This record gives sequence, structure tokens and C-alpha cells, in this order.
Amino acid sequence: MTVLKPDDSYLSPSDKKIIEDRAMNMLHRADAWDRFPVPVDDILEAANLKVAPKSMFDPAAILSYLKTKAADVEHKLKKAVSKILGIYDAGESIIHIDDSVVVSKQNFLKLHETGHHDIPTHRKIFRFFQDCEKTLSPDTADQFEREANNFARYILFKGNTFGEHAADHEFGIKTPMKLAKQFGASLYASTREYARTNERACAVFILEPMQFLPDFGAQAYVRRIEASSRFIEGFGLPNDQVINQEHFLWDAVPVGRKMTYPTPVRIQDKNGQIHECLAEAFDTTYNILVLLYPVKELTPIISVSSWE
Repeated sequence: MTVLKPDDSYLSPSDKKIIEDRAMNMLHRADAWDRFPVPVDDILEAANLKVAPKSMFDPAAILSYLKTKAADVEHKLKKAVSKILGIYDAGESIIHIDDSVVVSKQNFLKLHETGHHDIPTHRKIFRFFQDCEKTLSPDTADQFEREANNFARYILFKGNTFGEHAADHEFGIKTPMKLAKQFGASLYASTREYARTNERACAVFILEPMQFLPDFGAQAYVRRIEASSRFIEGFGLPNDQVINQEHFLWDAVPVGRKMTYPTPVRIQDKNGQIHECLAEAFDTTYNILVLLYPVKELTPIISVSSWE
């Protein structure tokens, strides 16, 4: 079984700038730059967007609502890839959010759907496809999802603000855990942001919950791997699929406990040189977050990666 997810946030530099400019403008309109966590309700008000009442996301109620919109839901409304967590109705300027998920997840969902509403191309195309029998092409839908993710990410972490705050704290997995509360973000999103924006070489392995299989023992599938540019420059981007008792990170994985402290491991860089590293982890129940980083600062390395 392979669960390693494709990059859900990559955009070309030009596309990224357009989306971040929209998100920056939204932060200004909501006067939200200096308020923590991000005032999601004020963001929605600035976007002229409303959240449907709680009852609308009851399974029976939402199905009834969808039937009033279309016979074929897939042809009419944008929805999450696997489970409906958020729905954007362009015609009514309203969003439906699954309020059974944790508040930090709801915050991201609301900002994601706001992105669809605030990005002019999204709003126009969603309105068009919700009023006809055609479907959005998979490539376009994927591009829109990545754009909305970046819109939400920029607002949630206020551009570079999260990275700047992280730099003022001691390096380690406890820092994104602390900042998650400050920014109103999930541990999952905060740890990803911590790795991708860090000036230090580091990577975070986001694992699915631990499984205990009769023939294989304990193991955890890798959901995502996020790394800093410095880490990728020196080691390449890892593509591990599963962490088990034979994997070099195994001793750092918390089995039967919530957290592990920095554990020595060794990894090879692009030039074949071995580096002493540390790995520490936290089990959120939903995912296991493993932070990996070299003990010593890297020197510039440009060669072929053993992990690519």
C-alpha cells in the first residue's frame, strides 16, 4: 500500500506570486496582520462570504441541499477529493464546512474555500460549472486546489511571519507545536510550514498512525515529506514509503508513547558523505510527525542525490 501524497501546494513562481498577492490584499482588507490567531470571521466578512448554518452539514441536510442544486453533485459543486469537508457555492456566496473536524482544521478549510471565492478565475469558473452540465478537467481542478491551498496557507501563517517567529525559538519539534496554538493552525500544517520555511537543513516525515501487522510487525506509512531548501540542496528530497523496524528513523518513532526526544541517526548526503543527525517525533493521534536534521551545518553540496 502506497500513501505518499503528491505535492498539494506547488505552484510556478508566477502563479504563486499572483495567489500570494491576493492573500496579502485579503489580510489588509481584514486588518488581520497583527492579530493572532488569524481572525477567520473577519477574513470571511472582508470576502463577503458566509458560512452555512451548522445544521446544513448534517448528512441528511447536506444531501437535501445538494439535490436542490443538481441531480449530479460532481457536475455542480466543488468538493474535497475523498471526503466532503468543505463546499463552495459560488452562486450563493456561501460555504459549507464540516464542523465535526477540529477547529484548526475548520480554520484552514474556511480559508481554502475563501480562496476559491476571492480568486476571480475560480469564482467565475465555479459559477459557470455549477450552472451547466460540464465538469472541471482534472488538471484544472488540481491547479485550483493548489492555488486555494496556497491562499489559505499564506493567510493562516501571515506570509513569512510564522518563519520569523520560529527563528526566535529554540530549534526542535516543540517549536511548531507552540506556534500552532498562536497561529490557530493544526500541528500537521504547522510542522509542514516549519520545515519548508526553515533556514536550517531539516525535513519532516508525516506518517499515518502506527499499524501492527501479523507478517510485518509495527510500521507506519509515510503520508508526506516536507523539507527545507537547505536540506534538499544537501540530501535531496526523501521518498520513503513506509517506516518500519528496519528503517533508520525507527528508533525515533514514538511507539506506545506520545513523543520521543532527539535520537541520533546517520544519513548520507548527495556526495556520499555520512552526517550525524538527530530525529525527534510527536504522535498527534491523527499523524506521527518526525523531524530530522543534521547536527552540524551543511557546506554547499551539488551532486546526485542517493534519495532522488
